[in-house]
Amino acid sequence: MAYSIKVSTKAEKDLMLIPLKDRGKISQKIDELALEPRPDGCLNLKGRSQTLWRVRSGNYRILYAVDDQVRIVDVRRVGDRKDIYN
Repeated sequence: MAYSIKVSTKAEKDLMLIPLKDRGKISQKIDELALEPRPDGCLNLKGRSQTLWRVRSGNYRILYAVDDQVRIVDVRRVGDRKDIYN
């Protein structure tokens, strides 16, 4: 059974700032999280108040939380690798 995808308002705004050619690849990567919320290459981010995961899409990073009980992937932020962790 697939997970539902929830994209936060902040992540939507982040996506609108990304060039169109990269936005399609990122959207596809987000859609793939519904089938496999913890794909190969994802990392659990340490030092945060909540458990967040990170997945790469080129030079961009997608930060998200996973709730296995209600089967939701909550995308929190999307951005360039040099800015996303600040």
